[in-house]
Amino acid sequence: MSLKIADIERIFKNKESGNEEFFKFFSILVPVVEKDGHLHLLYERRAKHMKRQPGEICFPGGELEDGESTEECALRETWEEIGVPQDKIRVISQLDTIYTYSNFAMYCYLGVMDVEALDNMTLNEAEVESTFLVNIEWLMNNEPDIYWTDVVPDPPEDFPYEKVTKGAPYSWRKGRAPVPVYEEKDGNVIWGLTARITKRVIDSIKSGDIRES
Repeated sequence: MSLKIADIERIFKNKESGNEEFFKFFSILVPVVEKDGHLHLLYERRAKHMKRQPGEICFPGGELEDGESTEECALRETWEEIGVPQDKIRVISQLDTIYTYSNFAMYCYLGVMDVEALDNMTLNEAEVESTFLVNIEWLMNNEPDIYWTDVVPDPPEDFPYEKVTKGAPYSWRKGRAPVPVYEEKDGNVIWGLTARITKRVIDSIKSGDIRES
């Protein structure tokens, strides 16, 4: 069979964009809560017995399941982790999607959570130790410390340099990733990806545009 332009057009014309198959996909909710006349972000502290990132601070969220949208995932995970139902959350906006060097994509949603839901939360003790609020004004007035980590390619010993270049050594392009660290006034340390998402939200609020360009 001889492939024709019409065949290419037929295959790709209505094809939806997708993602690389070696990525995993997660969604999180960044909950905004108005309490005592002030706006706050709600955070979780992960259970200390968890295998991955025990005791660390995060937003409600988890891995995407088959058949659900990224927004549905964020809301489902919020219900499963802290017991806040979807009718107590109003999603405002999808934030920036973050692609990491550890092969996962994080879809982020900003949503208003009813303050009454705080009194009726049921924490999933298998995943969540506690929750707490951080005043958005405090976050606006306190920049995180920023540290940088190098992202360095580490090809296998049998990489076929002779096929793709003039041979080893090859000057692989390196990267750098920011690691923000907030030390909150009550002693909570918000860092890493959670701090990156926090900083994006706060920077957007400061600039008057919740969606970062």
